[in-house]
Amino acid sequence: MTQHSHAPSSSSSASSSSSSSSASSPSHSSGASHPLRPYGWDEYAADAFAPYADEGVLPGRIVRMHRAVCEVITEHGLVRAAWRAGGADPTRIACTGDWAVLDGAVPAAPGAGWSVRTLLPRRTAFLRSGSSKSSHGQVLAANVDLALVAVSLGEDLVPGRLERFVSLAWAGGAQPVVVLTKADLAADARHLHAEARSLAPGSDVFTVSALTGEGVPELAAALAGVTSVLIGVSGAGKSTLVNALTGRTGEEAQRVQEVRTADGRGRHTTTTRDLLPLPGGGVLIDTPGLRGVGLWDAEDGVGRTFADIEELSGGCRFTDCAHRTEPGCAVLAAVADGTLTERRLESYRKLLRENAYLAARTDARLRAEQRREGKLRAAVGKHAAQQKYGPRPR
Repeated sequence: MTQHSHAPSSSSSASSSSSSSSASSPSHSSGASHPLRPYGWDEYAADAFAPYADEGVLPGRIVRMHRAVCEVITEHGLVRAAWRAGGADPTRIACTGDWAVLDGAVPAAPGAGWSVRTLLPRRTAFLRSGSSKSSHGQVLAANVDLALVAVSLGEDLVPGRLERFVSLAWAGGAQPVVVLTKADLAADARHLHAEARSLAPGSDVFTVSALTGEGVPELAAALAGVTSVLIGVSGAGKSTLVNALTGRTGEEAQRVQEVRTADGRGRHTTTTRDLLPLPGGGVLIDTPGLRGVGLWDAEDGVGRTFADIEELSGGCRFTDCAHRTEPGCAVLAAVADGTLTERRLESYRKLLRENAYLAARTDARLRAEQRREGKLRAAVGKHAAQQKYGPRPR
């Protein structure tokens, strides 16, 4: 994953930089002095915006969405911009983390002085399936470098859930980072740390406690200069962790709610996806707790999450081995000798089956849409011919 080096920032420094830039001519360079540098502006964003630079428009990064209105940080500060969704693909809807081209000449919605002309191409996108009945994807955050998977040590670690989150992170192009929160509640945090590492090969694992401060400085150092998204179920301690990482207090702090004692679950403290600057540089996108995390185009992500199984499969006798009853299967041999658990193999199979099922439904929907578009074009052509030549004789 490409790591970006940003100048240290805070919300106050971003504001002062914005104020000074508004008094001078706009600058869209990729240098360290760019006002949007604390919010992730880099050479990629500068190159993507270059075709629009001389058109009297403004670049900005979406920090929050309110239905059809975006809050966008620009070199002149925070502005509100109207978003007019185009097309039927929900993965192209503007979301937190997107870089946008803002046009002040186009009439906007009430309360929004700007309009989003277009979104700049995304480097990465964190997606999940929209719902159990939908074949559409839903984008949760854009242009993300690190995906922080928050897992509470105040309850039992659920291996399948962690593997699912990590698979989605890999699939979206982000580097997964497992954050074990509420370490002060764990009787054996070291053992759980080792288990998380085995479930997410290739991912860094941090054990933290926002209450005691354990592990927070080390995690903050890892987030400096990059864009991160924080994901997890309700009650995982995300809001408390956000407060610790951003150093926000009082009214600015993310509101924290107690976890229900009956089942250990939390309530949705965060209701919007917010892009927040970090004191040591970089930005963090906070997200509401996710009840369901359906896969979306995640075959490669599943493969990277289960890199141990993928590596074992290289020793199978048959290249298309399904790891079920085939002779000479290295994966089944690993299960037999205890190197690989049956639970992890079944989790691997389950996620691949789910991803294949969703891909098939998506393909079917696309074919149906193409048929509908073909019929519509044929009807339009027939109508145009009748207008020109009259009805065909029967």
